[in-house]
Amino acid sequence: MARSHDRTYTPVGIVTTEKRDVGQQVRGVCILDTLDRLDEALAELRRWNRYPRAILFLEEPARLKGLTADQLGRLKNDGIRLLRLPSIVELPQHDSVTLLPMRDINIEELLARDPIELDRGAIAKLIRGRRVLITGAGGSIGAELCRQVAAFDCAHLTLLDISETALFEIDREMRETFPHIPRKAVMCDVRQAPRLTAAFKAEKPDLVFHAAALKHVSMVEHHPSEGVLTNVIGTWNVTEASKAAGAGQMVLISTDKAVDPTNVMGATKRMAEAVIQAQQSSGKGTRFSAVRFGNVLGSAGSVVPIFKSQIERGGPVTITHPDMERFFMTIPEAAQLVLHATATSAEGERRDARLFLLEMGEPVRILDLARQMIALSGRTPGRDIDIEVTGLRPGEKLTEALLDETESSVPCAPKVLEVISNSALRVTPSHLAELEALANEGDVDRVRDALFALVSQVRGEKPGGAPNLRVIAGG
Repeated sequence: MARSHDRTYTPVGIVTTEKRDVGQQVRGVCILDTLDRLDEALAELRRWNRYPRAILFLEEPARLKGLTADQLGRLKNDGIRLLRLPSIVELPQHDSVTLLPMRDINIEELLARDPIELDRGAIAKLIRGRRVLITGAGGSIGAELCRQVAAFDCAHLTLLDISETALFEIDREMRETFPHIPRKAVMCDVRQAPRLTAAFKAEKPDLVFHAAALKHVSMVEHHPSEGVLTNVIGTWNVTEASKAAGAGQMVLISTDKAVDPTNVMGATKRMAEAVIQAQQSSGKGTRFSAVRFGNVLGSAGSVVPIFKSQIERGGPVTITHPDMERFFMTIPEAAQLVLHATATSAEGERRDARLFLLEMGEPVRILDLARQMIALSGRTPGRDIDIEVTGLRPGEKLTEALLDETESSVPCAPKVLEVISNSALRVTPSHLAELEALANEGDVDRVRDALFALVSQVRGEKPGGAPNLRVIAGG
């Protein structure tokens, strides 16, 4: 703070994790007490009329033992801002943190496990000087990929999305935050193959990140045709457009719900993975890969923003089952690991499509997450805010797995595993043509049946070949 000449705050005291340091000084600022006596240190500062307006964490709060959610909630309710320096995953373009601004800690960071620490050299080599196209650029993961790709000094960034509002917002952010990066916003639907191919040929991307998808389990469950057309046929269109444009690499963003799927969304993402695995380059053709990970803290539609909204309204906080568990990581972590897996795929002579899995740590019980978020708001679960159990929704599972029973994994990079799949079926254009025709007809039951029949074959549950094609009038 002294070196940056920032006069917004003046240090009034330091709290340490090491008892032996108590009583010493750093640049004239006294080390008041240990972390487990934070309340006593704050009381002492109040007596001397030095009660702080903010606390700056020099370590990730989630890693500090003895610091509870209740305590952090009380601090926030007391008007104290919780600040930290940007983490390593947010600083790809900086060599030093001494001049970087402090920022408020997001609630997602307080809930997360230990943060990742990666060597950024391989990612910088992958991105710097390359033309990058991101589908679903306005979504949670797509937007974060845009930020990190721009921070690694790509030569040109193409933002592609069908949502006018989302595209406008990410384009405005890129213009304001990275004005030196050439970019183009393209409004296009991944379902429209001719339009998509034309856009790709015009933009000439070296790298394609395919984040566009319908991802809300309950919505896709009720609209399986839309899920098939966007998540399956849209992925096929992106692979074909990538090849037509001569892209060096194309990467699909997948999900753990693709493992042994019980809902339509998971089944469509499993089929999207199968589409990627059916691609194989020869010579200098496009390399294809998919990256599978679990839930992302703070992404649109995830439980954290929903719980946050319910808490702000005074409750109740709703969960579907007290034993439900999910894997979680933060948005910056997810995007950084996607880039890391992509850099891994870019190395070596292998031309076959590859499926990567991000290490997600231990699963988190959703009930514990709800209680922790209520505590972080400075209130008490069950007394100030109720938690209600509403029951499982159609297609919802209690737990998610990262590997199917027909798959195995091997480490290939820090925090990244490669999935070895023994798929019983190689997806062909004929399979997809049948599925697309049914989806366009809009018969919900037939689409669902055909989708899960194909997924069963992909997973090796029963043998099957390419389906018989039927002529659809006007199709």
